[in-house]
Amino acid sequence: MGHHGGFADKVRAQAVSVIPLPAGVDAASAGPLFCGGITVFNPLVQFDISPTARVGVIGIGGLGHMALQFLNAWGCEVTAFTSSESKRAEAIELGAHHTLDSRDPAVLAAAANRFDLILSTVNVKLDWNGYLGTLKPKGRLHIVGATLEPLDIGAFSLIMAQRSVSGSPVGSPVTIANMLDFAERHQIAPITEQFAFTEINQAIAHLRSGKARYRIVLSHSA
Repeated sequence: MGHHGGFADKVRAQAVSVIPLPAGVDAASAGPLFCGGITVFNPLVQFDISPTARVGVIGIGGLGHMALQFLNAWGCEVTAFTSSESKRAEAIELGAHHTLDSRDPAVLAAAANRFDLILSTVNVKLDWNGYLGTLKPKGRLHIVGATLEPLDIGAFSLIMAQRSVSGSPVGSPVTIANMLDFAERHQIAPITEQFAFTEINQAIAHLRSGKARYRIVLSHSA
């Protein structure tokens, strides 16, 4: 159900939709966990991802930087696909064990049959068939980034290796509560930049510039 007052001092909401913050989760930066955090955590629960799985993450941004942290804490062997040289070291710091250049077709070809799961967090068109080829038989390409163009995917890559393509939004209240407990236990937090409400125009301009790292939080006290 929708409600009014998202930028008000108080918000009225259904009790079943209100999830208490664990004591160890910082309220000042917890907001993105309820959006991007649960979006990348939900597939781990939804598909019962093994802690020994090899997982690739496409895109190290608002969603991807949290995905790396969750996957590493889950126990997976994590690879970050990124086209940004500057983000390679940061991806390792966030939890990736490996990085691959997503712009190089030869790199994708060399990673054939490597991953159990690939989590796509980007909103642009990519060589989806190239990424499908990096999946093991019965591997899954899972979309959580809102790619606006249709996915151009060859059927035989799916049929012969029994691969899957899927997508998901956020998670249920129960999964959100579990995600928060998991984040507290493993000290997982989004990287945020805080602006005061009076600086909202500057915050939006900063977001549009593409320089935000990685989530912007508005605060009365910033």
